[in-house]
Amino acid sequence: MDAVTLSWVSTAYLLSTAVLLVPFGKLGDIYGRKRVFQIGITVFTAASFFISLSTGPVMIIAFRAVQGMGSAMIFGTSLAMLTSVYPPGIRGKALGISIGAVYLGLSLGPFIGGYLAGVLGWRSIFYVNIPLGIAVILVTVLKLPGEWKEQWRETFDLFGSVLYGTALVLGMYGLSILPTYPGFAFILTGIVIAGIFARYELRIENPVLNISLFTKNRVFAFSNLAALINYSATYAVTFLLSLYLQITRGFSPMTAGTVLVIQPVVQAVLAPLAGRLSDRIEPGIVASAGMAVTTIALVPFIFLQETTGMYSIAASLVLLGVGFGLFSSPNTNAIMSSVEKRYLGIASGMVGTVRLLGQMFSMGVAMPIFAVLIGRVAISVENLPEFMHSLRVAFTIFSFLCCAGVFASLVRGRLRPTENG
Repeated sequence: MDAVTLSWVSTAYLLSTAVLLVPFGKLGDIYGRKRVFQIGITVFTAASFFISLSTGPVMIIAFRAVQGMGSAMIFGTSLAMLTSVYPPGIRGKALGISIGAVYLGLSLGPFIGGYLAGVLGWRSIFYVNIPLGIAVILVTVLKLPGEWKEQWRETFDLFGSVLYGTALVLGMYGLSILPTYPGFAFILTGIVIAGIFARYELRIENPVLNISLFTKNRVFAFSNLAALINYSATYAVTFLLSLYLQITRGFSPMTAGTVLVIQPVVQAVLAPLAGRLSDRIEPGIVASAGMAVTTIALVPFIFLQETTGMYSIAASLVLLGVGFGLFSSPNTNAIMSSVEKRYLGIASGMVGTVRLLGQMFSMGVAMPIFAVLIGRVAISVENLPEFMHSLRVAFTIFSFLCCAGVFASLVRGRLRPTENG
């Protein structure tokens, strides 16, 4: 595949997941979260099987989109099921363990995937999903009794879902091709359609996304905003540092990956502890502290040099892992605990949606900086000064963005009443 076609292997999955997270969360609220979750695991596993049999790029990309659909069913309902089962006093701990497992997967995935691809070929990456998927299906059938659904008599808002998905696709695709003029045009069109979607949702009885969750629920609205800012300020960091370690320092991809895995490992260890802490302390306070630590961790990267010590970089990555670990579980706890049970599927879907939007926005910030300061050429030692300048500009923007996120996190309000009521 050429580079553009190859990029669609990832983009098709991300777009499909982002578009469908909230609609499938809503369907889980109506028809049963466990049912949608089980269907999602089945779809994801089947798509993995067909990708492993692919004979060309079109087949791979098409089934990656189907795989994204299954992923949306899984992540649009999993947090909702956990929140349904665990009461507020221990909910943060449960969500923390779940988020810690996600970070553990992020830590192990590149190593296992790289090993499988190197030894058994790229198809093996998808083969391994099949027995894992079957195992999860069996566990949910045999070990997960009961069902969770709260909106028994509601109808599904199909037209609103189409408007919602169209706005997201245009916005995310526009971000992915910045700084081109079509990129700005796609984003602007997406914003217009999002406005039409919001007006439509306010007028119907059973919307796919209840807009009042944002207009009348301060904790929900600002917790999602804080998550969006956090992912926007941090997702591209790994990408940028990977380029720095390989191009500037001459590390191999495996060595660079070993250095960068420090951050998700710290996050995986800390997330359950932070979730448990948010059961005892107001979640917004813990999450705001995490955002502040993340800001402190980003600032040293502004001054990155060709000779910056590896211990200094590792220390910043540890601090970044601490900050994100402190932020993610409590912030998710705040989002899921701020809504009524009938909206848990929507809240679960929004957690995943703002994560993906933030990730796309983060790359949408980094790529135009490279395009403007380096140009549309391969990054190499020949343009090292321009590359280093681009890194400093990007980390400056991310640091200021994360600092603004601290204030967005602090103004969310409280889930729990104070001692004075």
